[in-house]
Amino acid sequence: MKNKLVLIVTVCICTAFTTLTDYPIDGYEYTGIKRLKRLELIKSGEIVEKQTLPEGAFKSYLDISLNLKDKAADSLDVFFKDSPEFQNAINNLFKGLDKSYSLTVLDITNPNAIKYAHRNETAGYQPGSVGKLAVLLGLFDQLAKIYPNNYEKRVQLLKTKVVKAGVWGLTDEHTIPIYNIETKKLIKRQVIASDEFSLFEWADHMLSVSNNGAASIVWREVLLMQAFGAAYPEMTDEEALTYFKTTDKKVLTDLGNTVVNLPLRNLGISADEWRLGSFFTKGANTYVGDKGGSIGTPLGVMKFLIQLEQGKVIDEKSSLEMKRLMYMTDRRIRYAQAPALKDAAVYFKSGSLYKCDRSKGEACGKYMGNVQNFMNSVAIVEHPDKTTYMVVLMTNVLRKNSATDHMNLATNIDKLIRQ
Repeated sequence: MKNKLVLIVTVCICTAFTTLTDYPIDGYEYTGIKRLKRLELIKSGEIVEKQTLPEGAFKSYLDISLNLKDKAADSLDVFFKDSPEFQNAINNLFKGLDKSYSLTVLDITNPNAIKYAHRNETAGYQPGSVGKLAVLLGLFDQLAKIYPNNYEKRVQLLKTKVVKAGVWGLTDEHTIPIYNIETKKLIKRQVIASDEFSLFEWADHMLSVSNNGAASIVWREVLLMQAFGAAYPEMTDEEALTYFKTTDKKVLTDLGNTVVNLPLRNLGISADEWRLGSFFTKGANTYVGDKGGSIGTPLGVMKFLIQLEQGKVIDEKSSLEMKRLMYMTDRRIRYAQAPALKDAAVYFKSGSLYKCDRSKGEACGKYMGNVQNFMNSVAIVEHPDKTTYMVVLMTNVLRKNSATDHMNLATNIDKLIRQ
């Protein structure tokens, strides 16, 4: 997400929202996401390409389920009770690490004996691309409003509603995968204004390669769903453009802010625990402004994960669909890259934002900001032996790429929970 702080000195502001997560690779027929067809062909051997996916990446979308459905009636308070022995063990993992490391971890292997531990869990961080989960929530919230009693129509709209990128998709350094089913050719490039994809594909681009343009486009469609309601499914790109050109920018800004933040409030997540304040691309600012700033906390995001597993994020089917979209079936990075997780299914989102001030003569580079250096990891981990837990890790360690620390913490947390 864009950082709007202004420094008097000359600064280099660099944003990066890097994560690689894919919908389960057997999901093409269900979603229409063409990239998944290629993964199916690689798995079957029809396309010969070195397969680098870990064992945990091969779950069928039909095999993905929610882990806390039996505790759907429980309040969030039940999950945040102190577990002194577990807490002490987690504390020991942070010895020697920067004090800016913040964490929530919830072991739900035994739903009747849940263990919770935390570290600076209410500290606020720039959420970066973790904020795209709030956009995803906004999308499913609006789908439920358009089709309150028909989930199949919601999926059909995701699959068949094709929208154009426009200026909203500009600009982002992240490429998107574009697969031609007829020629079996894959290209990767940045989003251009003429690109057209279904809502499902834009949502996948938003999560699978963390494309900022795709995130702004999905957010735009969420705004339009709220504005047009039942008329949205038949709305054309031309009608949408007319709406944006003829509506006051403040009205659009307020509406855009509401559609991604109100669903969080409805989950009992306060504005100080998690909020979004600006779109992910400069192109979006043609029509909408920024409002309220962005913040994320380990506690706020954990509240989301718990209710996702309970089936309470919108409803059970929506929660499951969102979890599928978080499923890691590509090259794993940062926290999820830990070798200890290779056999586990990982539902993951990562986000980072770094900012450099080179006037001080200090070393500063990619993921090594000397003004800000946020790196956040959100993961649900499910091992074949049924060990299951959730982690939200947020850091702001200056002048250091924290990816290795995230990976090492993942290894140690996994070992601690499984022993």
